[in-house]
Amino acid sequence: MIRVALRWILAAFYALAGWAHIADPAPFLTIMPDAVPAPEAVVFWTGIAEIAGAIALVQPWSRNLRRWGGIGLALYALCVFPANINHFMMDMAREDNGLGLAYHVPRMVAQPILIWLALWVGGVTDWPRRRPT
Repeated sequence: MIRVALRWILAAFYALAGWAHIADPAPFLTIMPDAVPAPEAVVFWTGIAEIAGAIALVQPWSRNLRRWGGIGLALYALCVFPANINHFMMDMAREDNGLGLAYHVPRMVAQPILIWLALWVGGVTDWPRRRPT
């Protein structure tokens, strides 16, 4: 029951984030590392990836598609981690420290949790619990 509720919450979070990437890409472009080619396209397609992953997590027809949605969102969270680190470094280098450590440290800690949560709600892993044999 908890897994289902968290699956819906995570899907809603990613669907909203995906919509935000498409509707207003400007804030995401400002934290993009300079080495990323075609940043506008990357922001657009990350929004599409978030929405597709959210749909895959909550669709009722295929357990396998839910698993792949969880894997996709976990990989997505892993891939955007450099942008989060870049945002942290750029923000903290500002004279006023930008959003500050109270924002960035929890965000850095949350990233691996989001990766695990996507895998858990997608049914990819039961860690830290084991499946009954």
